[in-house]
Amino acid sequence: MFRLRALHCHPRRVFHYGAVCRDQVLVQLKACTAEDEVFGVVGKNRAKLSVSHVGCAMGMLWKFQKERPQMLRTTELIRSHPEFLTLRVLAENKIRLMDDVAVVDMLYNVLRLHVEPHDSLVQQLMIEGWNRLQRFPVTSLSKFSICLSEQFLYYSPLMGQIAEIVNQKLDLIEDARVLTTLMTSISSLVSPRLRDALIEKSDALLDTMNPLHYNNPRRIVQFLRNIKYTHRPLLEKCNHILLQNIPHLDAENISIILGLYQSMQYNNCDFRLAAKQRLMELMDTSTDPVSFTKLFIALGPLAGQATKERLESAALSLADDLNAQQALAVVEALEDIQCRNLQLINKIVSILQKNLKVYRPVEIAKITQFLIFLHYQNPELFSKLRSILLRFLQDSVYPYEVTMLTRVLSMLPSPRMEEVVISRIDAVLPQCSLNDLNSFTMAIAKWIRNDPTYRHNTPSKYVRLLQTLNRCGHERLQKADRLDLMLEELKYISGEWFEEILLEETIAMLLRLEDQISWTNVPDLALFLTRTNYLCTPLLDHIANVAIDNIHKIHYSGTYATLLPFAVLNYDSPRVDELFDVCIQHFTPYIGSFDPHLLVLMAYALAVANCFPEEVIREIFSVDFLAKLDAQLETLPDALNMRVRLRLMELNRAVCLECPEFQVPWFHERYCKQLQRKNNSSVSPVQQQIHRMLGEVLGGINCARVAVLTPYFYTVDFECVLDHHQQAVPYSELSQLQISENGKVHWDSGSAQKEIAELPPGARRIALDFLDSKSFCKNSKHMKGDILMRKRHLEILGYHVLQIPHFEWNSMELSTQDAWKEYLRRKLFTKPV
Repeated sequence: MFRLRALHCHPRRVFHYGAVCRDQVLVQLKACTAEDEVFGVVGKNRAKLSVSHVGCAMGMLWKFQKERPQMLRTTELIRSHPEFLTLRVLAENKIRLMDDVAVVDMLYNVLRLHVEPHDSLVQQLMIEGWNRLQRFPVTSLSKFSICLSEQFLYYSPLMGQIAEIVNQKLDLIEDARVLTTLMTSISSLVSPRLRDALIEKSDALLDTMNPLHYNNPRRIVQFLRNIKYTHRPLLEKCNHILLQNIPHLDAENISIILGLYQSMQYNNCDFRLAAKQRLMELMDTSTDPVSFTKLFIALGPLAGQATKERLESAALSLADDLNAQQALAVVEALEDIQCRNLQLINKIVSILQKNLKVYRPVEIAKITQFLIFLHYQNPELFSKLRSILLRFLQDSVYPYEVTMLTRVLSMLPSPRMEEVVISRIDAVLPQCSLNDLNSFTMAIAKWIRNDPTYRHNTPSKYVRLLQTLNRCGHERLQKADRLDLMLEELKYISGEWFEEILLEETIAMLLRLEDQISWTNVPDLALFLTRTNYLCTPLLDHIANVAIDNIHKIHYSGTYATLLPFAVLNYDSPRVDELFDVCIQHFTPYIGSFDPHLLVLMAYALAVANCFPEEVIREIFSVDFLAKLDAQLETLPDALNMRVRLRLMELNRAVCLECPEFQVPWFHERYCKQLQRKNNSSVSPVQQQIHRMLGEVLGGINCARVAVLTPYFYTVDFECVLDHHQQAVPYSELSQLQISENGKVHWDSGSAQKEIAELPPGARRIALDFLDSKSFCKNSKHMKGDILMRKRHLEILGYHVLQIPHFEWNSMELSTQDAWKEYLRRKLFTKPV
């Protein structure tokens, strides 16, 4: 009986013992509600602290910090606390006892608490993590990759190993958060094959994840931005999820997303309009420096004038509370919105001046650039900035940094180029891209113009450096073996140096790598040819063949870039006709999905090629579309806004003239008059010369008019009327405008309506246009598409159009007054066939 009772009582003792032996320290740590309580528990139990205690304490410290707004965090106080040192020492001594998850969590937490990467604890945790890398679960691997990114180890061998593990285990990753975090971390090291696999996997996971988790699509967009690869289907799927989450996004997240979109040149109308509305809602609650700065950055470029003024007023009232980084962000936004509020600019600049010592080299370069663009006047400040830039340049070893510092230094007043600039350029040249080389040449050109000895001869130091840059550019193009990488370098390059020195070599490189042209890089290649105005028929034929064969793979929005060079450069062939047909068939079902501004640009390109798809035209000139376009234009950058408005006017004119059956009204009369008043038109010396000679050839200056405004607001260089006997018919007025000594044109009001009299029977109204080099392709005498469209339109308006190409007028054959007059007689009096 006693034995049975003993057996009966034993479980009670076991349960009682278990309750007594519960980890009281761990319980106390988990019950803490503030950092001081955590430190109190640590201080009382130093001798008892185990691995789990140290890990829990560090985790709790970060947990309390992340729950606070950024400006209220106290990481510096935590790091200076004596018990934090205790935790660091214990953690370093117990690393070997930690399990894999604990090692990564510890590293993540101490970095989040801003412990320096060179600290011995961080170093030991990094080494331990590297040793255990292959056995980390993917969640810990993802977290470990964040720790590497925070230490800027994007290109380290360790990150390379993580990329390889991701490649091996990609099929096993089913958590969108884990995958997208890994994607952004390893983005600098992914191969094209791994890139495609990650895109496919992330696309599939987006369909299964909770759509409220907006950070996942945001990280995918960041990944696409990092690898400079605009995968439209995935980008639009991410945008759709982000658009659904607009009501939950704060100003910081909206600002990040808009920044990513801007760097990818993705101007989604729906997102921009929704973001603008959401940011307007946040204005009243964004009253502290942190939230207001983020709001100002995001909303400023999207806002109308009244809202901008309201934002500027709020910024002025909060300016005294801004820290160094917030002031930098605000001055960048002020430059972006072209602010002219001098009081606000002065206030922000005063904060920048107080904090010049805390800014990094690139930030100093940005500050200098922004102040120049804002037309800020302070020679003393610019002199100080110049000294700081030179000091940073002397110590810089990064090509991108040397490039930016050199470029900004060249924008400042300086009589000559310092030796330190030359030495740093020489040092980084082997690592420089074509864009870097182009930036250097533009900077050197500015110094040459400012050098007082330039009027006599070009100093040898400039000549030697330019020769070195030329040689490096040629070598880079000759050694290139990957088309995609070169197209990325060529994406934004422009300027005289590139066009005169490297353009021919670049075309030769593209022809050499022609077999690498694929449906993925066709749009970029087509845009490059359009931007350089270079007519290379073998490349255009290859683009057409690849696009036709792969049209089902090309995103509908990519058809715009694909068709653009054929329209702009006026290249036609049977295969090109087929290309236009298949592209129109491909994008027509998606007309309603186009961003309004992009559809306008597409329709204009088609109009230049004398192509007017009825569905496209009717969509654009519908009331609903134009209302949506108006709303979008308010959110676009000024340069793009003006370009789209101009293209809409030109499209409206083309449709009215060439497709009257569509019955589209001409509604740009007032816009054109405003444009006419703003444009300070001038007549070039060549045009003045032709005008004088026309007067002599036709029998009087009143027989030819200059800069004549036609219906639909074309400006004809010269107009005259010849009767059926080929005699000039004089005008009743000598001219509709006056030309000042410097060639400026002064219009008479209503000049478009003054000359409306009918022509005499058998007479011809002649439009004579002088075609400068911009009217032709870069490398040939082949006329561009917009010039042919203009000719078509003038002929519809009743003109007989004659053209004077610059290469004929300026030729050696026409080098005397008599030769020029004879040339004009042949042009005017040779009867049309």
